[in-house]
Amino acid sequence: MRLDKYLSDMGLASRSDIKKEIRKGLVLVNGEIIRDSSFSVPLHASVSYRGEEVCYEEFSYYMMNKPIGVLSSTEDRKQKTVLDLITEKHRKDLFPVGRLDKDSEGLILIMNDGQLAHTLLSPKNHIEKRYYIEIPVLLEDSDIAPLRFGIQYDKDLIAEPAKVRILSAEKEKTAIEIIITEGKFHQIKKMFLALSENYVVTKLKRLSMGKVVLDENLAPGDYRRLSTEEIEALQRALE
Repeated sequence: MRLDKYLSDMGLASRSDIKKEIRKGLVLVNGEIIRDSSFSVPLHASVSYRGEEVCYEEFSYYMMNKPIGVLSSTEDRKQKTVLDLITEKHRKDLFPVGRLDKDSEGLILIMNDGQLAHTLLSPKNHIEKRYYIEIPVLLEDSDIAPLRFGIQYDKDLIAEPAKVRILSAEKEKTAIEIIITEGKFHQIKKMFLALSENYVVTKLKRLSMGKVVLDENLAPGDYRRLSTEEIEALQRALE
């Protein structure tokens, strides 16, 4: 791999700026100054930029506790996105896997592994996504039972059977856990409105995707890299 691509892929600077830095002698490969941006970096070579070692990653994987008010997109000119919250140096080709509405929160995976992301999001693979929701009315199990059989929630859309259970029910609020294997636009909100126009979802938080569970130590807006075990758990979906 070319030296300038190696460094720019890791989000250190633009390709053109990296070339200038290389010419200035600010990049070392195996301890030697390299001024040629087209230099081919040997496998397992030690590369440093401005005195700091740079380890190349073909794929990067993060989990984030997405806060309310942040968009699940790669960039936006007016509003903050989940990628804006990643403050460490990172690959420039990261993207969120799936979406959470601006007013929703919880687990969102961020990576640059397109094949894995497609597998996780494809309904045919039945990857479970678990959510905690709140509805400002008192509900009983019989009120939500139709969701377990699949319901039509839009003109041409029928939801696959969901796993759903009431966690707590008070006079003015019902807390519910729901697990679905799809993830269409506003799907959960529309599913409950299909049951009754009074079943308005006022809180929605994703708790898990596949075998990866939101780290309870992550405050809203915090993130961390996925562990090797978590990455392997996701990759098993490819098998």
